[in-house]
Amino acid sequence: MKKLLSGALAQVAGSQLLRYLGPGFLVTIGFVDPGNWATNIAGGAGFNYSLLWVVTLSTLMLILIQSMSARVGIVTGRSLAANVRLHFSRPASYFLGATIVAACAATDLAACLGAALGFRILFGMPTIVGAFLTVGIVVIAVLAQRYERLERLERMIVIFLAAIAAAYLVEIFIVRPDLGAAARGMVIPRVEPGSILIALAMLGAVVMPHNIYLHSNVIQSREWATDPVLRRKLMRFEMVDTTVAMTVGWAINSAMIMVAAAVFFRHGVVVRSIEQASVTLRPLAGPAAHQMFGVALLLSGIGSSITSSLSQANVVTGYLGKPEDPHSSLYRFALVTTGIPALVLIALNVDSYKALILSQVVLSLQLPFTVIPLLLLARNRRIMGEFASRGAEWVLGIIVTVIVVGLNLLLLYQTFGGRFTF
Repeated sequence: MKKLLSGALAQVAGSQLLRYLGPGFLVTIGFVDPGNWATNIAGGAGFNYSLLWVVTLSTLMLILIQSMSARVGIVTGRSLAANVRLHFSRPASYFLGATIVAACAATDLAACLGAALGFRILFGMPTIVGAFLTVGIVVIAVLAQRYERLERLERMIVIFLAAIAAAYLVEIFIVRPDLGAAARGMVIPRVEPGSILIALAMLGAVVMPHNIYLHSNVIQSREWATDPVLRRKLMRFEMVDTTVAMTVGWAINSAMIMVAAAVFFRHGVVVRSIEQASVTLRPLAGPAAHQMFGVALLLSGIGSSITSSLSQANVVTGYLGKPEDPHSSLYRFALVTTGIPALVLIALNVDSYKALILSQVVLSLQLPFTVIPLLLLARNRRIMGEFASRGAEWVLGIIVTVIVVGLNLLLLYQTFGGRFTF
């Protein structure tokens, strides 16, 4: 009888957990976007498996930051954007809002460009046509959902992630990387001469400003109890969701590096762009690997464009203090406005590699203006009550913030021509 009862309770808990899974996966697609592809391919092609540990470390840091963002959304019932507007001064709110809108536009550029390249690889479609098609798909996907029920989008993103993971699983089967060397690279920190800049770029590309805003918002699509004891129990489900979703992202990013190492590093090929990687992959690994690369890039671009658009709509409505209604004119305006610069740059036929660098520079500039307000809100007992960040979590949050911001500033310094040695 006891075994039967415990089994029934476990089944109930399991079904309850499944209802809370989903928001973390919307975030995960954002850190396997085309900007991450560029840094991961460069890392694997240039330094074999030695930088896999960077993905492991950055994912652990990301779990902490994203979990804090989700908790702020759960406890306050407001997104990070709405909380900043409510608790910060008006000038600070305007400044922070302007910077995150710029970051969303930069994210749109990388995501839209990646999807357009995916269309070109698979169907020979001109890049600008693929870009407009991507924007159309994103607008339809977002406006078709209802804010209080994001399950459709969550299911779509989970399918995208599963397809990307499957594509890279096929590629790993085709190229047969050294799994022993890869396993050691995942857990043993190693920095080779010249690899520090790529390591900085990989780390900086994982913790993304728009994802932090997004998580505090989409987490509210679930029902959270008002009773503190029950709420704390339910918040464990959020932590499971975040950890599982980020682990999936870790696996995909790691697979990117492993494939690049097994194909490009093994053959001494220097890769300087995603397009070159795609073209070079066909003669070295065969047409199947080339096609899988295109499928994964296309889904990554479309998926990250969707979540970036969700984030920018929330940011605009949240900072203006307006309701987030997908059918309102403001929401629709916010949905498409930050995508316009991406379409213009793609129409001008700008160098895609330089465009990706530009997007990462903008994200690096904005990141401190997202992480620091998040930490201040999460620490504030007046806002968060008994759920305020404290103790080991607060110390780790400070350490992660210093590391992430510091490394992004170093990357920014180098982007503008600075030099440093280790």
